[in-house]
Amino acid sequence: MPIDIDIAHVAKLARIELSEQEMAAYRAQLGVILDHAAKVQALPTEGVPPTSHPLDMVNAFRDDVVTPSLDRDEVLSQAPDATDGFFRVPPSLDNE
Repeated sequence: MPIDIDIAHVAKLARIELSEQEMAAYRAQLGVILDHAAKVQALPTEGVPPTSHPLDMVNAFRDDVVTPSLDRDEVLSQAPDATDGFFRVPPSLDNE
């Protein structure tokens, strides 16, 4: 079943700029992924117990030990933008 994907809208939501060539490539790749997902959904799963993880989960415990954290100034020096000891990020909502 072919699925129409609005790559331009997805790119806008992800805040990435794509050329027409890149959008065509991603449209084709996403089509293959969605076709595969449709095939997986069509598999007979009656009698298969639901699971949240394909492998057994094992808790990895460690001692609760206080360790020094990274130096704030050093971390902020690696940020694209920082002000008054905080990261500056672009607004998450458009003003449209």
